[in-house]
Amino acid sequence: MAEDELGEKQLNEAIENLCLSKAEEFRLIGYEHVTGPEIWECVSQKYEKDGYPPLYQLVNDILSLKATQFMNYMTISAFRGSRFD
Repeated sequence: MAEDELGEKQLNEAIENLCLSKAEEFRLIGYEHVTGPEIWECVSQKYEKDGYPPLYQLVNDILSLKATQFMNYMTISAFRGSRFD
């Protein structure tokens, strides 16, 4: 199914499920309080300037996210005060 064949709702659900899956993966390796929305914040922040890439790149960016990249993002966000917990 091509990206343009997916409706916005289906696309959002697919991305949300990928982020939830990645959060679960991080919980399995000891990062107990990671959430799907935090994964999305981390991945999507690099799209702020240029806009969203093709679907395959979004999927790759979510699934290839490393715990160290995520923790670096969270630490920098905390220092900047941009996290609203």
